[in-house]
Amino acid sequence: MDSVLIVSNTSATFEVLSLMLGSEKFSRISTMQSGNQARQELINAEYDLIVIDAPLPDELGDDFALHAAEQTSAGIILIVENEILADVNANVEDMGIFVMPKPASPEFFYQAVKLLTAARNRISVLEDENKKLQEKISEIRLVDRAKLVLIQRLEMTEQQAHRYIEKQSMDMRQSRAVTAQNILKTYDM
Repeated sequence: MDSVLIVSNTSATFEVLSLMLGSEKFSRISTMQSGNQARQELINAEYDLIVIDAPLPDELGDDFALHAAEQTSAGIILIVENEILADVNANVEDMGIFVMPKPASPEFFYQAVKLLTAARNRISVLEDENKKLQEKISEIRLVDRAKLVLIQRLEMTEQQAHRYIEKQSMDMRQSRAVTAQNILKTYDM
């Protein structure tokens, strides 16, 4: 994890949370004092961890936590008064938001950060795999379109079209996707 957004209406909380986070290796810790400011910040920057000290001056904080969960893949810790912990937790737990009671003990907070760090790292790996698979699917679709063009325009069989694309890719030392794009540019009007 590299970046943390702390949302709280008191500077004392910023200092305490920054100290608690100090043992971790965060390159950037940003602070916002309201839900609206934090929403605007999420438009401009990405964060790996978001810590919300409720209540905020313009809202309780659970709405912002839900918004952040929908808009980002950041780990989210929502710190609330013990009296409303169960209600808030029931409202946000399905979105993967970690709810902690006030006052948060440093050990419990540290464990929550470690848990969310591990979860965020796993999510990051899955996102990378998903991106690679999406790119592979796009390449397969592109190559299939090029094969179809070769079949229609040059009356090749599917096997001949496949072999032609493979051979062109090897001969030209380029990917099958580039070869397919060149075929589509040449034959597909």
